[in-house]
Amino acid sequence: MSLIDIFQHLLPGIGKTIGIFVCTLVFSMPLGLIVAFGRMSKYFVLRNVVKIYISVMRGTPLMLQLMVVYFGPYFIFRIQISSSYRLYAVLIAFALNYAAYFAEIYRGGIESMPQGQYEAAQLLGYGKGQTFFKIILPQVMKRILPSVTNEVITLVKDTSLAFSIAYTEMFTMAKALASSQTSVLPFVAAGIFYYVFNLLVAVVMEKLEKKLSYYR
Repeated sequence: MSLIDIFQHLLPGIGKTIGIFVCTLVFSMPLGLIVAFGRMSKYFVLRNVVKIYISVMRGTPLMLQLMVVYFGPYFIFRIQISSSYRLYAVLIAFALNYAAYFAEIYRGGIESMPQGQYEAAQLLGYGKGQTFFKIILPQVMKRILPSVTNEVITLVKDTSLAFSIAYTEMFTMAKALASSQTSVLPFVAAGIFYYVFNLLVAVVMEKLEKKLSYYR
């Protein structure tokens, strides 16, 4: 079986991998901003609850989190789970995990902004919400983009962890194909896909960084 044939066999799994990637970004990036606000809250209880959440998400393996989210409803609450729940478990675990990482990136960017920016906005008559979303956030996004790019590239590779709960994304299919064909070529095809996908991500993020360069 040639590489072209292998890629044709892997196409359904490639679509699922891209789906995990896109959905994780759509859910985790806004959630990460909310978590960052909680982490910087003046309320002691909220701040520390969020701090513990971030610590747990960053301090335990994503694979373990996937298994807890997937098997937890049955083992803890005796709720019957179906095979269709696998996708939801993957998205929930990935979104919660990456939101914690993005939250710390956002927090670092927001806290690095000079206090003078807020004072100048106040003098111009901007409210707190206007100041943040029109003045602070665009500059923060420029500052944190390299760190965000690193996390996005890591996410591309982490999609392969969905195999741990038997969700048939691209890597799961490549593994099964390699076993049935007794060949390493499906793994080579998987490696090529991840590399090309990450290369595209890096190019897009680089162009976005140049587009935001006027915030220097």
